[in-house]
Amino acid sequence: MKMLTKKIEKTLNDQINAELYSSYLYLSMSADLNGRGLAGFAQWMKIQAQEELYHAMKIYDYVLERGGTPSLGGIDAPPSKWKSPLEIFKAAYKHEVKVTGLINKIVDLSIKEKDHATNNFFQWFVKEQVEEEASADEIVQKLKLVGSSGNALFVLDKEMAARPPLFTFPVSGE
Repeated sequence: MKMLTKKIEKTLNDQINAELYSSYLYLSMSADLNGRGLAGFAQWMKIQAQEELYHAMKIYDYVLERGGTPSLGGIDAPPSKWKSPLEIFKAAYKHEVKVTGLINKIVDLSIKEKDHATNNFFQWFVKEQVEEEASADEIVQKLKLVGSSGNALFVLDKEMAARPPLFTFPVSGE
């Protein structure tokens, strides 16, 4: 017995794909930062990519739990180069604002469809998006503050490296 309406199921599947794209985007940003010798910033973005993958899986599992069928679509290639670390984090902040809009539309739809379970489930994402936007904006503000100072960027890179991963992957040969 399906508990999700077709409209909600489609919207949730679209969101799974949006979260997977977010993971892909942040992994691309990590690669760009790594290529600049900013391993701390790169690590921060790699962990952000993990977090977005976690979000996709959380929604995927919810769709299954509610009797729906996850449907995975193609994921567009993200950009691979940005002008500067500041531009990368500005793009990340802008992307998080976009994702917030997508989450809010799901909440609005769940209210319209009287799907209280989905509404309740997505309240976690509403709160999460507040944190996601604030986190990206905080780094944008710090990067604006340090400007082109190599020493300050070095210190900030070390600060970004302190972000703990959600999970670790085994390295080949281990």
